[in-house]
Amino acid sequence: MTAPAPSTGEQLPVRTAAVWAALDPLAGAGTPLRVLDVGGGSGVFAVPLARRGHEVTVVDPSADALATLERRAQTAGVGDRVRGLQGDGDLLHELPLGSDGPDGGGYDLALCHAVLEVVDDPATTLGEITRALRPGGRVSVATANRAGAVLARALGGHPKEALALLEDRDPAPGRTRPARRRFAAEDLLALLRNAGLEPEEWRGVAVVADLLDASSGADPEAVRRLELALAGTSPYRDIAAGLHVLATRP
Repeated sequence: MTAPAPSTGEQLPVRTAAVWAALDPLAGAGTPLRVLDVGGGSGVFAVPLARRGHEVTVVDPSADALATLERRAQTAGVGDRVRGLQGDGDLLHELPLGSDGPDGGGYDLALCHAVLEVVDDPATTLGEITRALRPGGRVSVATANRAGAVLARALGGHPKEALALLEDRDPAPGRTRPARRRFAAEDLLALLRNAGLEPEEWRGVAVVADLLDASSGADPEAVRRLELALAGTSPYRDIAAGLHVLATRP
């Protein structure tokens, strides 16, 4: 299910409509930005931003994802505006990102989407991203919402897992890989503030999009409009699949 991005007419996922709505005033202002996309993988955000004229550096630990990024950027005709670097978000200082001075990096905008759930230490990663921004630079953070995960597990017929998530326990303790984190909005805002960032009001991501079956026949544009209407409104945003916040480095 897709819907057009506000500025370009590109077909982008409806579930990220709220994220694009928050980014569009920055990306569509007419000034080329230096963008750092941490964990940006195959370029789901990087390539559309490059098509708007921005220079995007993607940092991702997966060589396969970066290879897909390069192909996607070349196909879109923006290979000269997209750079991929293999590395981890908590070790940005070891990468050749470039810097405008001793007070920090020169990036105008950083993306940190679906990253804090899986890194070793979210606070360290956010600290690295903060240092990569210029003063006044912004960061877009999107994470999994604990309340939305509880609801999804319950509706999926897994009440024991839902209760475990509600109590911030691992819903599958026998797994070999670490559990994916989910965040409450207040916890995410506290992480951002502790990293030296000034967060704006948070929004819900995929309030209803993930609940709709692909065969429902719902009009994608109508779903997009509904997502945007619900994203900043409680109690609807509180049960969204994800949380999104824009924050500024002072």
